[in-house]
Amino acid sequence: MSDLNRILKAGEPLTLAGAPTGFLPWLAADLARAAHGSGKGGRAVFIVPDEAEMRALADTAPTFAPELQVITFPAWDCLPYDRASPSLRVMAERLAALQALQVKRDGPQLFIATANAATQRTLTPFRIRQLTRRLAPGERIDRDQLVTLLSTIGYQRTDSVADAGDFAVRGSLVDLFPAGQKHAIRLDFFGDEIETMRAFDPADQRTTGAAEAFTLMPASEALLDEDSIKRFRSRYREQFGANATGDPVYQAVSDGRRLAGMEHWLPLFEERLETLFDHLGDDDIVVREGGVEGAVEARYDSIQDYFRNRERAMVADPGSYRPLAPTALYLSRKEWGGFLADRPVHLTSPFPEPEGERVVDFGVTPARDFAPERAQNENVYEAVAAHVRQLAKDQRRVVLASYTGGARERLAGLLKDHGLTSLKAAESWQAALGVRESAA
Repeated sequence: MSDLNRILKAGEPLTLAGAPTGFLPWLAADLARAAHGSGKGGRAVFIVPDEAEMRALADTAPTFAPELQVITFPAWDCLPYDRASPSLRVMAERLAALQALQVKRDGPQLFIATANAATQRTLTPFRIRQLTRRLAPGERIDRDQLVTLLSTIGYQRTDSVADAGDFAVRGSLVDLFPAGQKHAIRLDFFGDEIETMRAFDPADQRTTGAAEAFTLMPASEALLDEDSIKRFRSRYREQFGANATGDPVYQAVSDGRRLAGMEHWLPLFEERLETLFDHLGDDDIVVREGGVEGAVEARYDSIQDYFRNRERAMVADPGSYRPLAPTALYLSRKEWGGFLADRPVHLTSPFPEPEGERVVDFGVTPARDFAPERAQNENVYEAVAAHVRQLAKDQRRVVLASYTGGARERLAGLLKDHGLTSLKAAESWQAALGVRESAA
């Protein structure tokens, strides 16, 4: 606990040494609990190199703190200056994450962002609040007003709802598949009041049960309300000249039509954009994983390469794609460095370092790697069994983790065949801590 208190009270960034990748979920869970329990209502914020590490951390951290609320903030799943838009799933996840940062929380919270997401500008907190709407049985909203709102915030009107981001209108019924929700929702109106809400399966359109109240999130980060369209038209002409009014993206937005890739001109739609750091509280504990700086540098190189390619292509075909300067949508290197200097953003390292004023060493060594045995076609399970016996001999508790219950049973059977007969099954980390035998 003393190490956690040092991190909570630190006024300058610390190096969190002796923290290999396998230890980060435990560290993240403990930091989230400590930040929440400090009385200031903070959260733990982890910035990781890529989406794979984000998902791994999000999946694993609740093992050590079942009450933990985990929020993931991915980057767009398209290339910089792409002609394709980010997927609905990603934009919904991003907007839901930013909205969750503004909601009062009752327990510990862990917010995980990728390096690419942390270096991209976002909608402002005010804009996030402005674009969300709570829908519940008994809520009063004019049906036509709801239809207009859905079109404005990126939903596509169809004959029948099939995918996330679709909505359909049939008499007093409004079907929609809300961004960030697992099920499609059928709203039945009585006048201007939502009388009932039921979940339904888009495959056969049959209802599956009552639906709970939910927050309607936009389906896109680029919105086509009247003010946004006017703002885009004015800024596009200002940025690229009067001759640019014939460009496909300008024509589509002017007509109120969505065009694939229009999100890459997001700065022209909004009065201003902010950064992830603007959404965080002063008491949030921010940690970046050791590989983040390399990921950030690779990201900046990629952005510059794609921007230069678009500039060269614009010479040959000016109206096909007019790119905004990289700093319009992405943080500059100087801005990124400034955010790291403005607040304590701690850095994890898998390597041990001597304890010091700016170093907290957790003393955790990386897990044993059995790759050499695999490379030499040796019996891996025999090596695992021998390793577990040695750890038990050294008076150390051993916990073996598996992805599923079936995998656990198979592993236990194989290890029993190699002499580990005292294995005990545990359904959770907390249960494993209570097992006193040699392995759990």
